[in-house]
Amino acid sequence: MTDPVGLRARKKVRTRDAIADTAISLFLARGFDQVSVSDIAATAEVSKPTLFRYFATKEDLVLHRFANHHGEAARVVRDRPPETTPMTALHRHFRAGLDRFEPVTGLNDHPDVVEFHRLVFTTPSLAGRLTQYMLDDEDALAAALGPDVRARLQAAQVIAVHRVLARTNWQKIADGRTARDVQREAVADADQAFAQLRNGTDGS
Repeated sequence: MTDPVGLRARKKVRTRDAIADTAISLFLARGFDQVSVSDIAATAEVSKPTLFRYFATKEDLVLHRFANHHGEAARVVRDRPPETTPMTALHRHFRAGLDRFEPVTGLNDHPDVVEFHRLVFTTPSLAGRLTQYMLDDEDALAAALGPDVRARLQAAQVIAVHRVLARTNWQKIADGRTARDVQREAVADADQAFAQLRNGTDGS
């Protein structure tokens, strides 16, 4: 028997993805500020009201690709084995992302991914909106770590480490190196960063 609710949900996902893919293609071709919401709606063959039902802001048309990772650090902490410290769990998770060349780690040299990150990092309004995403992740991680100011400080440090490592990896690739060439350095940087976090948190 056909599930109408499931079909509607899948159709919404397909529509959302199609609008976002259209928008990103236009942004990469022309530049973020040179493309209007009307341009996107016309190219995607939807109305502006329909577009805004899926995306609250123009920036969200780009940054929805980070949505799958929203709250990820908090989930890693909540779901870790009892014997594993939060910093160790977060370190292992980031290292696993490097092993898989996940775009969110910055260690991915597919041309579309490299240009996508360039768009995000070099467009002020996108960088500002991404900061809000990170602040939301910081709040969620702080809640998972504990109720006091120490947890908030830890969370801020972790989110900053993720941002710096990803930007560093992307910059090396944007400068012309391959992801595999950068991988060893990316792992070493991650190990060093999380060692510093662990020494200042788990050991105190």
